[in-house]
Amino acid sequence: MKLCLAAFALFIALPAVADVRVQFVEGAPKDAFIITNQGTCNIGPAELVIDFAATNAGLIFDVSAAGEGVEVFQPFEITEGADLLTSQPTITDGDQTATFSIASLGLGQKIAFTIDVDDTNGTREITVSDEEINGAQISLNASGKQTTAVLAANAEAMLTVGGCES
Repeated sequence: MKLCLAAFALFIALPAVADVRVQFVEGAPKDAFIITNQGTCNIGPAELVIDFAATNAGLIFDVSAAGEGVEVFQPFEITEGADLLTSQPTITDGDQTATFSIASLGLGQKIAFTIDVDDTNGTREITVSDEEINGAQISLNASGKQTTAVLAANAEAMLTVGGCES
């Protein structure tokens, strides 16, 4: 009983944080991104930006047959959480950034989308490896605070926003 009370007291004493996990999943024919609120509080309104400019592979979004991408292209498509956004982002062929205006992202909620990502500096441009996505920058601006993380070699980034608003 004392152990349970001590654990409960520790849980209450821990500050609530908003952790956002961003994952890139290489796929054929579509690549995917999954944005998940893994924290203990809601986020929003907020703006999340995926930026490929710092990647060694020169990554771009390939959403059109007529653009800078190679071979197969895939249009941008929200597959989960469209209702959590204030509007659909505009991503054009060859873009290196995508900006998401989030109305609200509750505990455990996800925003997922499919698209084609190509590299412009590699030998196999239609496939993006974890190492090639390494260096992509993810920024989240919520409650006037900006947090930035970099997609690591495992194609994931964790943004710790800090304490929740009351």
